[in-house]
Amino acid sequence: MAKPIINESKEAQKDLAKAPKEIQISFEAWARLLEEHGHSILRKFKGYHDEKLVGPLKALRSSRLNKQWRVIYSLDKNGKVQIIEVKRTPPHDYRRKK
Repeated sequence: MAKPIINESKEAQKDLAKAPKEIQISFEAWARLLEEHGHSILRKFKGYHDEKLVGPLKALRSSRLNKQWRVIYSLDKNGKVQIIEVKRTPPHDYRRKK
């Protein structure tokens, strides 16, 4: 399998520029791991929770950069990875509603 080629959308570049430094570092480590070892390595690291998305985003995948930040990307058969966005997900409210 050929080494993945990573392309970042303009939206993803803007997202990363606004993200905290620790997220930028985490993203760089994620991207380096992907480039050097391919997509299958991401599933071996439980912390990334790499998974296919469902519903209208079913063609995309998601990996965690930390508890609140995700990288959303697409992967084609030729090994090209398109980073769609890097986004902060809002914390879930698990309190029971009365």
